[in-house]
Amino acid sequence: MSRIGRKPISVPADVEVKCEDNFVTVKGAKGTLSRQFSKDLGIDVQDGVITVTRPSDDKTYRSLHGLTRTLLANMVEGVTNGYSKTLIIEGVGYRAVKKGKDVVMNLGYSHQVIVSETDDIKLDVPQPNTVVVSGIDKQKVGQFAAEVREKRPPEPYKGMGIHYVDERIIRKEGKAGKGKK
Repeated sequence: MSRIGRKPISVPADVEVKCEDNFVTVKGAKGTLSRQFSKDLGIDVQDGVITVTRPSDDKTYRSLHGLTRTLLANMVEGVTNGYSKTLIIEGVGYRAVKKGKDVVMNLGYSHQVIVSETDDIKLDVPQPNTVVVSGIDKQKVGQFAAEVREKRPPEPYKGMGIHYVDERIIRKEGKAGKGKK
């Protein structure tokens, strides 16, 4: 059995979970998430606990078992606390400013890069070199943060660009760092 798949998910008191034909809807203080899961797996919601079971030990069911449980846990966590990713902007003259629902970034290009909030994703700029992407869907927050990072990925020589707050950029020596013969 999958160690992750076997773990029951405890549902907080202020979160409501409905499951009909493996279409799960999770409603909490931050919003509502819903998702269709495989019909072959059993999803049981009783007494504030969600359990996921699989019909057999086939490889496809084993892989879906842990995945389904993790996605359900992420849905419960998202409507309870939400998710956020922090991006750091490094470089001379690189900065971000929030204007209404848009974040305007100067990233060394001849033009400004504008990124807009969506219904699911909220953007915040606490400092000129920091952008916080937040929302209730873990996958959408991660994807949006990756798309913002893609506007100017960090380069390996000076580390200039956009990177995650906990990301370690592998630095390279320039050509002056090479030994002479």
